[in-house]
Amino acid sequence: MDVLILNILVDTGSSNFAVAAAPHPFITHYFNTAVSSTYRSTGRTVTVRYTQGNWEGELGTDHVTIPQGPNGTTIINIAAILSSEGFFLPGVNWQGILGLAYPILARPDSSVEPFFNSVVRQLGIPDIFSLQMCGAGLSASSTADPAGGSLIMGGAEPTLFRGSVWYTPIIEEWYYQVEVLKLEVGNLNLDLDCREYNMDKAIVDSGTTLLRLPVNVFNAVVEAITRSSLEFSSGFWDGTKLACWMKGETPWSFFPKLSIYLRGTNSSQSFRVTILPQLYIQPITDVDGSMDCFRFGVSSSTNGLVIGATVMEGFYVVFDRAHKRLGFALSNCAVNGGVALSEIAGPFSAADVAANCSGGSPKEPLLWVISYILMAICAVILIILLLLLALPCRRRNHSGEITDESALIRHRIK
Repeated sequence: MDVLILNILVDTGSSNFAVAAAPHPFITHYFNTAVSSTYRSTGRTVTVRYTQGNWEGELGTDHVTIPQGPNGTTIINIAAILSSEGFFLPGVNWQGILGLAYPILARPDSSVEPFFNSVVRQLGIPDIFSLQMCGAGLSASSTADPAGGSLIMGGAEPTLFRGSVWYTPIIEEWYYQVEVLKLEVGNLNLDLDCREYNMDKAIVDSGTTLLRLPVNVFNAVVEAITRSSLEFSSGFWDGTKLACWMKGETPWSFFPKLSIYLRGTNSSQSFRVTILPQLYIQPITDVDGSMDCFRFGVSSSTNGLVIGATVMEGFYVVFDRAHKRLGFALSNCAVNGGVALSEIAGPFSAADVAANCSGGSPKEPLLWVISYILMAICAVILIILLLLLALPCRRRNHSGEITDESALIRHRIK
Protein backbone atom coordinates (compact mmCIF):
# COMPACT_ATOMS: atom_id res chain seq x y z
CA MET A 1 0.00 0.00 0.00
CA ASP A 2 1.36 3.43 -0.95
CA VAL A 3 1.44 6.02 1.82
CA LEU A 4 1.01 9.69 0.95
CA ILE A 5 2.43 12.19 3.44
CA LEU A 6 0.94 15.66 3.35
CA ASN A 7 1.82 18.67 5.48
CA ILE A 8 -1.34 20.20 6.93
CA LEU A 9 -1.83 23.72 8.26
CA VAL A 10 -3.52 23.56 11.68
CA ASP A 11 -6.22 26.24 11.76
CA THR A 12 -8.31 26.98 14.85
CA GLY A 13 -10.23 29.61 12.89
CA SER A 14 -12.08 27.31 10.46
CA SER A 15 -13.80 23.93 10.59
CA ASN A 16 -13.19 22.05 7.32
CA PHE A 17 -10.49 19.44 6.81
CA ALA A 18 -9.33 20.00 3.23
CA VAL A 19 -6.40 18.72 1.16
CA ALA A 20 -5.12 19.39 -2.33
CA ALA A 21 -6.63 16.85 -4.73
CA ALA A 22 -5.37 18.22 -8.04
CA PRO A 23 -2.03 19.47 -9.38
CA HIS A 24 -1.03 23.03 -8.53
CA PRO A 25 2.14 24.93 -9.51
CA PHE A 26 2.99 25.80 -5.90
CA ILE A 27 2.68 22.33 -4.35
CA THR A 28 4.75 19.23 -4.95
CA HIS A 29 2.20 16.48 -4.27
CA TYR A 30 -1.50 16.00 -3.66
CA PHE A 31 -4.16 13.45 -2.68
CA ASN A 32 -5.40 11.61 -5.77
CA THR A 33 -8.87 10.48 -4.72
CA ALA A 34 -9.21 8.25 -7.81
CA VAL A 35 -6.59 5.81 -6.55
CA SER A 36 -7.84 5.69 -2.95
CA SER A 37 -9.71 2.54 -1.99
CA THR A 38 -11.36 4.19 1.03
CA TYR A 39 -12.30 7.66 -0.19
CA ARG A 40 -16.02 8.12 -0.90
CA SER A 41 -17.43 11.22 -2.55
CA THR A 42 -20.68 12.64 -1.13
CA GLY A 43 -21.47 14.44 -4.38
CA ARG A 44 -21.55 17.82 -2.65
CA THR A 45 -19.39 20.78 -3.62
CA VAL A 46 -17.86 23.16 -1.10
CA THR A 47 -16.23 26.57 -1.32
CA VAL A 48 -14.30 28.32 1.44
CA ARG A 49 -13.22 31.95 1.17
CA TYR A 50 -10.62 33.73 3.25
CA THR A 51 -9.63 37.38 3.42
CA GLN A 52 -6.87 36.39 1.01
CA GLY A 53 -7.53 33.38 -1.18
CA ASN A 54 -10.18 30.72 -1.57
CA TRP A 55 -10.59 27.13 -2.65
CA GLU A 56 -13.32 24.96 -4.14
CA GLY A 57 -13.71 21.21 -4.15
CA GLU A 58 -15.90 18.23 -3.40
CA LEU A 59 -16.87 16.74 -0.08
CA GLY A 60 -16.11 13.14 0.71
CA THR A 61 -15.27 10.78 3.54
CA ASP A 62 -12.19 8.73 4.24
CA HIS A 63 -10.51 6.65 6.94
CA VAL A 64 -7.85 8.37 9.04
CA THR A 65 -5.39 6.94 11.54
CA ILE A 66 -3.29 9.39 13.55
CA PRO A 67 0.32 8.22 14.11
CA GLN A 68 1.39 8.74 17.72
CA GLY A 69 -2.16 9.86 18.44
CA PRO A 70 -5.43 8.32 19.68
CA ASN A 71 -5.62 4.60 18.89
CA GLY A 72 -8.09 3.64 16.23
CA THR A 73 -9.31 4.61 12.78
CA THR A 74 -11.81 7.41 12.29
CA ILE A 75 -14.14 8.01 9.36
CA ILE A 76 -13.93 11.74 8.74
CA ASN A 77 -15.26 14.36 6.35
CA ILE A 78 -12.64 15.58 3.93
CA ALA A 79 -12.81 18.28 1.27
CA ALA A 80 -10.83 17.47 -1.87
CA ILE A 81 -9.50 20.81 -3.15
CA LEU A 82 -9.83 20.84 -6.95
CA SER A 83 -9.22 24.53 -7.65
CA SER A 84 -8.00 27.50 -5.65
CA GLU A 85 -6.96 31.12 -5.92
CA GLY A 86 -4.45 32.73 -3.57
CA PHE A 87 -4.63 29.78 -1.16
CA PHE A 88 -1.50 27.82 -2.06
CA LEU A 89 1.33 30.33 -2.26
CA PRO A 90 4.92 30.15 -3.56
CA GLY A 91 7.22 28.54 -1.03
CA VAL A 92 4.50 27.11 1.20
CA ASN A 93 5.30 23.70 2.59
CA TRP A 94 1.77 22.50 3.23
CA GLN A 95 -0.85 20.87 1.02
CA GLY A 96 -3.99 21.16 3.11
CA ILE A 97 -5.69 22.68 6.12
CA LEU A 98 -7.12 21.13 9.29
CA GLY A 99 -9.95 23.26 10.68
CA LEU A 100 -10.37 22.75 14.42
CA ALA A 101 -13.13 25.26 15.20
CA TYR A 102 -16.77 24.43 15.92
CA PRO A 103 -19.33 22.89 13.50
CA ILE A 104 -21.15 26.20 12.96
CA LEU A 105 -18.22 27.38 10.81
CA ALA A 106 -18.13 24.23 8.64
CA ARG A 107 -18.91 24.61 4.95
CA PRO A 108 -21.28 24.33 3.23
CA ASP A 109 -23.20 23.96 6.52
CA SER A 110 -22.86 22.68 10.07
CA SER A 111 -23.96 19.14 9.08
CA VAL A 112 -20.36 18.58 7.91
CA GLU A 113 -18.87 17.28 11.14
CA PRO A 114 -15.37 18.72 11.73
CA PHE A 115 -12.34 16.43 12.02
CA PHE A 116 -11.82 16.73 15.76
CA ASN A 117 -15.52 16.32 16.55
CA SER A 118 -15.42 13.03 14.63
CA VAL A 119 -12.33 11.84 16.53
CA VAL A 120 -13.92 12.69 19.90
CA ARG A 121 -17.22 10.99 19.02
CA GLN A 122 -15.80 7.84 17.44
CA LEU A 123 -12.75 7.21 19.63
CA GLY A 124 -14.11 8.54 22.92
CA ILE A 125 -11.17 10.79 23.76
CA PRO A 126 -11.69 13.90 25.94
CA ASP A 127 -12.97 16.95 24.09
CA ILE A 128 -9.74 18.89 24.47
CA PHE A 129 -6.69 19.55 22.32
CA SER A 130 -3.60 21.67 22.80
CA LEU A 131 -1.28 23.44 20.43
CA GLN A 132 2.35 24.50 20.55
CA MET A 133 3.56 26.64 17.65
CA CYS A 134 7.32 26.99 17.36
CA GLY A 135 9.58 29.25 15.39
CA ALA A 136 7.60 30.50 12.41
CA GLY A 137 8.76 34.03 13.17
CA LEU A 138 12.06 33.30 14.87
CA SER A 139 13.35 30.94 12.20
CA ALA A 140 12.20 32.95 9.20
CA SER A 141 15.82 33.73 8.36
CA SER A 142 17.02 30.14 8.63
CA THR A 143 15.82 27.20 6.58
CA ALA A 144 17.99 24.94 8.76
CA ASP A 145 15.56 25.50 11.63
CA PRO A 146 12.10 25.12 10.12
CA ALA A 147 8.94 26.03 11.97
CA GLY A 148 7.46 23.20 13.99
CA GLY A 149 5.36 22.49 17.02
CA SER A 150 2.95 19.96 18.46
CA LEU A 151 -0.77 19.20 18.27
CA ILE A 152 -1.96 17.07 21.19
CA MET A 153 -5.44 15.54 20.90
CA GLY A 154 -7.29 14.52 24.03
CA GLY A 155 -5.32 16.56 26.55
CA ALA A 156 -2.18 18.59 27.26
CA GLU A 157 1.49 17.55 27.38
CA PRO A 158 3.25 18.97 30.51
CA THR A 159 6.74 18.64 29.00
CA LEU A 160 5.87 21.26 26.36
CA PHE A 161 5.19 24.17 28.72
CA ARG A 162 6.46 25.82 31.89
CA GLY A 163 4.53 26.90 34.95
CA SER A 164 0.76 27.00 35.37
CA VAL A 165 -1.98 27.08 32.75
CA TRP A 166 -4.13 30.22 32.97
CA TYR A 167 -7.69 29.83 31.67
CA THR A 168 -10.11 32.26 30.04
CA PRO A 169 -13.73 31.39 29.15
CA ILE A 170 -14.79 30.67 25.58
CA ILE A 171 -17.45 33.34 25.11
CA GLU A 172 -19.13 31.72 22.12
CA GLU A 173 -18.60 28.37 20.41
CA TRP A 174 -18.03 29.19 16.74
CA TYR A 175 -14.55 30.63 16.51
CA TYR A 176 -12.67 30.36 19.79
CA GLN A 177 -14.00 33.68 21.00
CA VAL A 178 -12.52 35.17 24.17
CA GLU A 179 -12.93 38.41 26.12
CA VAL A 180 -10.06 40.91 26.03
CA LEU A 181 -10.15 43.42 28.89
CA LYS A 182 -7.25 45.72 28.01
CA LEU A 183 -3.94 46.10 26.16
CA GLU A 184 -0.65 47.53 27.34
CA VAL A 185 2.31 48.78 25.30
CA GLY A 186 5.30 48.50 27.60
CA ASN A 187 3.83 49.61 30.92
CA LEU A 188 1.34 51.98 29.27
CA ASN A 189 -2.33 51.03 29.45
CA LEU A 190 -4.05 52.09 26.21
CA ASP A 191 -7.01 53.04 28.41
CA LEU A 192 -9.66 52.36 25.78
CA ASP A 193 -13.21 51.22 26.47
CA CYS A 194 -12.84 47.44 26.74
CA ARG A 195 -15.57 46.96 24.13
CA GLU A 196 -13.17 48.48 21.58
CA TYR A 197 -10.94 45.41 21.95
CA ASN A 198 -13.82 43.01 21.27
CA MET A 199 -15.42 44.83 18.33
CA ASP A 200 -16.89 42.76 16.78
CA LYS A 201 -15.22 39.73 18.28
CA ALA A 202 -11.89 38.65 19.76
CA ILE A 203 -10.70 35.18 18.73
CA VAL A 204 -7.68 32.87 18.99
CA ASP A 205 -6.80 31.70 15.49
CA SER A 206 -3.68 29.71 14.62
CA GLY A 207 -4.45 30.12 10.91
CA THR A 208 -3.88 33.89 11.07
CA THR A 209 -0.25 34.92 10.93
CA LEU A 210 -0.33 38.32 12.64
CA LEU A 211 -1.81 39.89 15.73
CA ARG A 212 -4.77 41.73 14.20
CA LEU A 213 -6.36 44.64 16.07
CA PRO A 214 -9.50 46.71 15.46
CA VAL A 215 -8.60 49.96 13.71
CA ASN A 216 -8.90 52.22 16.77
CA VAL A 217 -6.88 49.81 18.89
CA PHE A 218 -4.24 49.39 16.19
CA ASN A 219 -3.80 53.15 15.85
CA ALA A 220 -3.46 53.49 19.63
CA VAL A 221 -0.82 50.73 19.72
CA VAL A 222 1.22 52.32 16.92
CA GLU A 223 1.02 55.72 18.60
CA ALA A 224 2.17 54.25 21.92
CA ILE A 225 5.09 52.39 20.29
CA THR A 226 6.28 55.46 18.38
CA ARG A 227 6.55 57.42 21.63
CA SER A 228 9.30 55.11 22.84
CA SER A 229 10.80 53.92 19.54
CA LEU A 230 12.62 55.28 16.52
CA GLU A 231 10.87 57.10 13.71
CA PHE A 232 9.57 54.73 11.01
CA SER A 233 7.67 55.46 7.84
CA SER A 234 3.94 54.77 7.81
CA GLY A 235 4.68 51.93 5.39
CA PHE A 236 6.38 49.96 8.17
CA TRP A 237 3.27 50.08 10.34
CA ASP A 238 0.85 49.18 7.56
CA GLY A 239 3.00 46.29 6.32
CA THR A 240 4.05 47.71 2.97
CA LYS A 241 7.68 48.45 3.94
CA LEU A 242 10.41 46.75 5.95
CA ALA A 243 12.78 48.18 8.56
CA CYS A 244 16.41 47.14 8.00
CA TRP A 245 19.57 47.14 10.10
CA MET A 246 23.14 46.19 9.31
CA LYS A 247 23.87 42.46 9.47
CA GLY A 248 24.19 41.29 13.05
CA GLU A 249 22.30 44.24 14.54
CA THR A 250 18.94 43.59 16.17
CA PRO A 251 16.05 46.03 16.72
CA TRP A 252 14.68 44.51 19.92
CA SER A 253 15.81 47.36 22.20
CA PHE A 254 13.82 49.89 20.18
CA PHE A 255 10.45 48.26 20.81
CA PRO A 256 8.38 47.62 23.97
CA LYS A 257 6.58 44.51 25.14
CA LEU A 258 2.93 44.02 24.15
CA SER A 259 0.46 42.70 26.74
CA ILE A 260 -3.10 41.41 26.40
CA TYR A 261 -5.33 41.04 29.47
CA LEU A 262 -7.90 38.22 29.27
CA ARG A 263 -10.80 37.67 31.64
CA GLY A 264 -10.21 34.76 34.01
CA THR A 265 -12.62 31.92 34.69
CA ASN A 266 -13.30 33.87 37.88
CA SER A 267 -15.00 36.78 36.11
CA SER A 268 -13.80 39.32 38.68
CA GLN A 269 -10.17 38.57 37.77
CA SER A 270 -7.92 38.69 34.73
CA PHE A 271 -4.49 37.53 33.67
CA ARG A 272 -1.92 38.99 31.31
CA VAL A 273 -0.13 37.38 28.36
CA THR A 274 2.91 39.32 27.14
CA ILE A 275 5.11 38.99 24.07
CA LEU A 276 8.54 40.52 23.62
CA PRO A 277 9.41 42.40 20.41
CA GLN A 278 11.31 39.32 19.13
CA LEU A 279 7.88 37.84 18.40
CA TYR A 280 6.18 40.81 16.74
CA ILE A 281 9.16 42.41 14.95
CA GLN A 282 9.72 39.54 12.55
CA PRO A 283 12.78 38.79 10.37
CA ILE A 284 12.30 38.44 6.61
CA THR A 285 14.58 36.17 4.59
CA ASP A 286 16.86 37.06 1.68
CA VAL A 287 16.08 40.75 1.27
CA ASP A 288 19.58 42.21 1.13
CA GLY A 289 22.89 40.44 1.68
CA SER A 290 24.26 43.22 3.86
CA MET A 291 21.10 44.00 5.83
CA ASP A 292 18.75 42.24 8.21
CA CYS A 293 15.19 43.33 7.52
CA PHE A 294 12.08 43.02 9.67
CA ARG A 295 8.34 43.45 9.34
CA PHE A 296 5.73 44.62 11.85
CA GLY A 297 3.80 41.55 13.04
CA VAL A 298 0.68 43.52 13.96
CA SER A 299 -1.99 44.73 11.53
CA SER A 300 -5.32 46.55 11.60
CA SER A 301 -8.57 44.66 11.21
CA THR A 302 -12.14 45.53 10.33
CA ASN A 303 -13.42 42.15 11.53
CA GLY A 304 -12.34 41.96 15.13
CA LEU A 305 -9.26 41.24 17.21
CA VAL A 306 -7.36 38.10 16.21
CA ILE A 307 -4.75 36.53 18.45
CA GLY A 308 -2.80 34.83 15.67
CA ALA A 309 0.50 32.99 15.36
CA THR A 310 2.50 36.11 16.28
CA VAL A 311 1.18 35.79 19.85
CA MET A 312 0.50 32.05 19.95
CA GLU A 313 4.17 31.22 19.30
CA GLY A 314 4.90 32.46 22.80
CA PHE A 315 2.47 30.09 24.48
CA TYR A 316 1.22 26.56 24.82
CA VAL A 317 -2.52 26.96 24.19
CA VAL A 318 -5.06 24.49 25.59
CA PHE A 319 -8.42 24.34 23.80
CA ASP A 320 -10.50 22.81 26.60
CA ARG A 321 -13.81 22.53 24.80
CA ALA A 322 -15.22 20.18 27.44
CA HIS A 323 -15.10 22.99 30.01
CA LYS A 324 -15.62 25.83 27.50
CA ARG A 325 -12.29 27.51 28.24
CA LEU A 326 -8.91 28.31 26.66
CA GLY A 327 -5.67 27.92 28.59
CA PHE A 328 -2.34 29.71 28.14
CA ALA A 329 1.02 28.58 29.51
CA LEU A 330 4.60 29.54 28.68
CA SER A 331 5.84 27.51 25.72
CA ASN A 332 9.17 25.74 26.07
CA CYS A 333 10.10 26.71 22.52
CA ALA A 334 9.51 30.45 22.99
CA VAL A 335 13.13 31.02 23.98
CA ASN A 336 15.88 32.64 21.91
CA GLY A 337 19.49 32.92 23.05
CA GLY A 338 18.46 31.97 26.55
CA VAL A 339 15.87 34.77 26.68
CA ALA A 340 12.21 33.87 27.27
CA LEU A 341 10.10 35.66 24.65
CA SER A 342 6.78 35.49 26.48
CA GLU A 343 5.42 36.10 29.96
CA ILE A 344 2.26 35.34 31.93
CA ALA A 345 1.21 37.13 35.10
CA GLY A 346 -1.86 37.33 37.33
CA PRO A 347 -4.35 37.25 38.78
CA PHE A 348 -5.35 40.90 38.53
CA SER A 349 -8.59 42.51 39.64
CA ALA A 350 -11.06 43.14 36.81
CA ALA A 351 -13.10 45.56 38.91
CA ASP A 352 -11.99 48.51 36.76
CA VAL A 353 -13.51 47.14 33.54
CA ALA A 354 -17.06 46.49 32.40
CA ALA A 355 -18.81 43.29 33.43
CA ASN A 356 -19.24 42.41 29.74
CA CYS A 357 -16.62 43.70 27.32
CA SER A 358 -17.81 41.59 24.40
CA GLY A 359 -21.15 43.37 24.06
CA GLY A 360 -20.34 44.93 20.70
CA SER A 361 -22.17 44.44 17.42
CA PRO A 362 -24.46 41.40 17.17
CA LYS A 363 -22.71 38.11 16.47
CA GLU A 364 -23.56 36.23 13.30
CA PRO A 365 -25.59 33.45 14.99
CA LEU A 366 -27.66 36.19 16.67
CA LEU A 367 -28.18 37.83 13.28
CA TRP A 368 -29.45 34.49 12.00
CA VAL A 369 -32.02 34.35 14.81
CA ILE A 370 -33.10 37.94 14.15
CA SER A 371 -33.45 37.26 10.42
CA TYR A 372 -35.53 34.14 11.06
CA ILE A 373 -37.80 36.05 13.45
CA LEU A 374 -38.31 38.82 10.89
CA MET A 375 -39.03 36.22 8.19
CA ALA A 376 -41.58 34.56 10.47
CA ILE A 377 -43.29 37.90 11.17
CA CYS A 378 -43.41 38.66 7.44
CA ALA A 379 -44.85 35.20 6.77
CA VAL A 380 -47.62 35.73 9.37
CA ILE A 381 -48.49 39.12 7.88
CA LEU A 382 -48.55 37.61 4.38
CA ILE A 383 -50.86 34.81 5.48
CA ILE A 384 -53.23 37.32 7.10
CA LEU A 385 -53.29 39.41 3.91
CA LEU A 386 -53.98 36.35 1.78
CA LEU A 387 -56.83 35.31 4.08
CA LEU A 388 -58.31 38.80 3.92
CA LEU A 389 -58.14 38.71 0.11
CA ALA A 390 -59.71 35.26 0.00
CA LEU A 391 -62.67 36.00 2.30
CA PRO A 392 -64.75 37.95 -0.25
CA CYS A 393 -63.96 35.47 -2.98
CA ARG A 394 -64.80 32.10 -1.49
CA ARG A 395 -66.07 30.71 -4.79
CA ARG A 396 -62.78 31.32 -6.51
CA ASN A 397 -60.50 28.28 -6.38
CA HIS A 398 -56.90 29.48 -6.05
CA SER A 399 -54.05 27.02 -5.85
CA GLY A 400 -50.38 27.83 -5.47
CA GLU A 401 -47.38 27.61 -3.27
CA ILE A 402 -45.33 30.36 -1.73
CA THR A 403 -41.71 29.57 -1.04
CA ASP A 404 -39.08 31.81 0.43
CA GLU A 405 -35.50 30.63 0.20
CA SER A 406 -32.67 32.67 1.68
CA ALA A 407 -29.00 31.84 1.65
CA LEU A 408 -26.90 33.24 4.46
CA ILE A 409 -23.32 33.05 3.31
CA ARG A 410 -20.49 33.74 5.72
CA HIS A 411 -16.96 34.29 4.56
CA ARG A 412 -14.13 33.01 6.68
CA ILE A 413 -12.22 36.06 7.99
CA LYS A 414 -8.43 36.02 8.55
